[in-house]
Amino acid sequence: MGLSAAQLKASIDALTRIEPAFGRALERAGYPAPRIRDRGYETLLRTIIGQQVSVAAAQSIWNKLAAALGDLTDPGTVARATDETLRTAGLSRQKAAYARSLAEEVTSGRLDLEHLPPDDEEAIAALTHIKGIGRWSAEIYLLFAEGRPDIWPAGDLAVQIEIGRIMGDAERPTEKRVRELAEAWRPHRGAAAIFAWHHYKVDMAVI
Repeated sequence: MGLSAAQLKASIDALTRIEPAFGRALERAGYPAPRIRDRGYETLLRTIIGQQVSVAAAQSIWNKLAAALGDLTDPGTVARATDETLRTAGLSRQKAAYARSLAEEVTSGRLDLEHLPPDDEEAIAALTHIKGIGRWSAEIYLLFAEGRPDIWPAGDLAVQIEIGRIMGDAERPTEKRVRELAEAWRPHRGAAAIFAWHHYKVDMAVI
C-alpha cells in the first residue's frame, strides 16, 4: 500500500527542514491526502487500460472486459482470452498486446509482484519489462501501491512545473534539474512528488 497520512506528514515535515521553500508551500497548500492503490496485477492492468483515455472511459472498458472474461484479478483470465475478445471489450490492438504481456509475465512467474526487488531501480527495470509499462507507470506503481518512500518521478510534467514554482524558478525546470534538486531530499522524494501534485491542484484551483 502507499504512503500513509502519517508517513506523508513526517516526510513533508522533514522536507521543510531540509528546504525552507517546502515550508512556505506547505503554509499555502496544506498537507496532501494519501495516494494509495492495491499492490498487484489488477492495479497494473488498470494502469494499462487507463492509458490515454479518461477515467470514465477506462472504467467502461474495464466493465466490458469483466463482463466478457470474468475475474480480472486472475492474470490467467486475460492470458487465455483471444485477441478478438479483448478487442471487442474495447481494448485497442496495442493495449490488448500490453495486457497480454502483463498477464504472461505474471502467470509464467517471471514477474512476482509480491516480491519485487528491494532496490528501486531494479524494481523499475522489472516492471518496465512489461510491454506498455514505462518508467513513469512503474514509478507511480511503486509509490502508490508499494509505498516506497524515495521514488522520484522527475519526468512527470506536473512535478516539474510545481517544483519549479515551489523553488521560485522563472521557468519550468528540466528533468535533469529536478533530479539534481531532489538529491538533497532523499529519502523523502516520494512525499515531495505527492506534495508537488497536491500543490499543483491548489494552484490550478486558484487560477
